[in-house]
Parts: sequence; C-alpha cells; structure tokens
Amino acid sequence: MSIINLDQISSKSLLPEVKEAMIAAIKQDYHNPSSQHRSGEQAAEVLERAREAVAQLINCAISKEVVFTSGGTESVNHAIKGVALANAEKGKHIITSNIEHNAVIRSLRRLKSSGFNVTSLSVDPSGRVNPQDVADAITDETILVSIMHSNNETGTIQPIEEIGRITRAKKVIFHTDAVDSVGVVPMDVQALGVDLLSFASNTFYGPTGVGGLYIRRGIRVFPLLDGGIQENNKRAGSENLIGIIGMGKAAELARQNMASWLTHVKRLKEKLLTELPNYIDEYILNTHPEHSLPNMVSMSIKYIEGESVMLMLDDDDIAVSTRSACATGSLRASHVLLSMGLSHADAQGTLVISFGIDNSEDDILAFLNSLKTVVTTLRDISPLYSKQNASSH
Repeated sequence: MSIINLDQISSKSLLPEVKEAMIAAIKQDYHNPSSQHRSGEQAAEVLERAREAVAQLINCAISKEVVFTSGGTESVNHAIKGVALANAEKGKHIITSNIEHNAVIRSLRRLKSSGFNVTSLSVDPSGRVNPQDVADAITDETILVSIMHSNNETGTIQPIEEIGRITRAKKVIFHTDAVDSVGVVPMDVQALGVDLLSFASNTFYGPTGVGGLYIRRGIRVFPLLDGGIQENNKRAGSENLIGIIGMGKAAELARQNMASWLTHVKRLKEKLLTELPNYIDEYILNTHPEHSLPNMVSMSIKYIEGESVMLMLDDDDIAVSTRSACATGSLRASHVLLSMGLSHADAQGTLVISFGIDNSEDDILAFLNSLKTVVTTLRDISPLYSKQNASSH
C-alpha cells in the first residue's frame, strides 16, 4: 500500500544517505565519546564533525555553541528553563506569544508556578507578532523573550530579525523555537540576532529523537539535566552518537540542497493554492501569503470538521493532519487559530497540508480530487451547511 504523505510536518522519511551513514556508524561500533582512550577519541572526532555540519547549517560561527539534545522539545525546555534559572537574580519576567508550541507554553507554566511572571502577546489576524508589542512589554525585570520562528500549525514566519534588534538594544536574552524552520528555509543565527535557537533533526530528513540548541557564547544557561560534563558541560548524559551522526549527515545534505529543495516545495505549494478554488469553496487560508514556510498550507473548511476530513482522506491513502502532531487527541480548538480570530467552528474545520522533496504535483492533484469528494460528502450531511444554505435562499 502506497501512502501519499502530506503530513510531512510531523513525519519525514530518512534520506538514503542518512540511513547509510547511520548503518555504517553502527557497524563501526564506536565507543563512548567521553572515554579517554583511542576508541573514545575516534568517537569524539566523529561527534565533532557532526556538530560542525549542524553549526554550518545555521551559520553558527563556533561549533561548540551547538548542544545536542533528544529533540526539539528538550531543546525548548533547556533554553527557557535554563535561562530562567540562570538569570533569576536579574528578574523573573518572560515574554512570549499566544501561538507558541506546547513545549514553550508548558515550560512557562512550570516557571510561573515557581514565581516567574509571563507576558503572552497577541498576534494579528495573519498570525504574526508585532515587534513593537515586544518592545513595549519589556521591563527592567525582563530576562527572556521567546518567540517561535515559524508556527507549527500555520507555517507563518515571525519577524524574528526585527525582534532580535529590539532585544539586543534592550540587552534581553532572545530565544526562538525554529524546529519547523531549520533545514527547510535558510537559517542564519547571526542575521536573526537570536541568543538561543531550538531545532530538530527530523525536520530536515534526519532521525527522530535528535535535536540541537544553539546557545550564543556568553549566555548563561543552567543545564536541564544534572550529571556528567558532556556537551561542554551544557547537557549531561552520553550522547546519542548514532542519531547525531545521522543528524550531521542530514544537515550537510540540507545545506547542499537547500536551493533545489526550496524550488520543489514552492512549486507544490503554488500548485495547491492555485488549484484549490477549482475543487472546493468556502474555506479560510490560515497561512500567511508572504511570510510563511514553503512546504505547508493550513486551511479551515467551513461547516465540517477537519478530523472527519482527515479520516476519510486516510481511507484514500492520503495522510494529512488537523493540527500539530503534539496536540493530537485534544478535542479543543487550536489555541493558535483562536488567537488569530477564527471561530471555534471554523478552527475545528482545519486541515494542515505539508509536503516534502518526495512529493509530486500528481500527489497534490490526487489530494484535491479526494478532498472534493470528501468535502461534498460531509457537507451533504452537515447541519451547519444545511442551515447556511437555507438562510442564503
């Protein structure tokens, strides 16, 4: 059975070269990189080569500023809690936005229970934070601003460079959750002006369960895990060497192929957006028309539930999502879409379509044909749609 995967924001296949690199590493049977003998030193060299490849992907000048983690969630937790604990004597005020990933929201919730104060900024109807709101929210007590680079449900990209200029001027530490951006669009920590940046390997066709946190030199961050002195004393615990080798290879390939990958997914997105009105009507595009990821579209289809659409598309061997995989199972409407001003009913009718380098224009057309049938079927039995039609006559 061949599945058309249009849920690539939550799951991408490993690139063949990444698989080969990881299998070769398993056969090599590397020792612990922290061991002092020759075998350990060989493993440490391989680890550092992977770190250098990842550092180059985000234009990090000093590779030791990259700390390997178990994934995006740990990277976010490490950044937010680590900065808060290390800088609490300066103040206990943190600024974020209303549309952040749960890793940010729940990290901040934990800190609030320990006496920290959090200001959560609204977004405009297009899903973007106003940088001036960040500037206005900063006080003498502010120690951290955490605003995501791109939203994991809509794909909308935030004005990170503008916010970075504000935080630098105010001497406030700035973290961005760039898990869905690194390896998808060009990323430059120098140009962005961020002090910490969270990312994950699986976003750019590397293994799941491996991530990284960029920590600019001189930024005080307490380790999230207590133990050994691995990762330059930033993260305790033996490194996942096989996964990190895969991540290093994936980073190298992403940097080499970024231009061609971008061209491909932009073409698919343009195809989807151009053809969509020919197949269904009465929908809302939640993805910013200009400032957004090239591999993702969020749409809310009126009068029906997105989950029903998703399940029926799954019967046609087409995988899409209704929201972030991390929020799957929640019956509540997306906090992101509600923050953008959508009604609960429209938010519940949302589909998130995300694609990758292994998708084709034929996949897009197959999706649209199936979507047309599914939407027609569901609206025929939707009391909301019947009511709307009756009121319009």
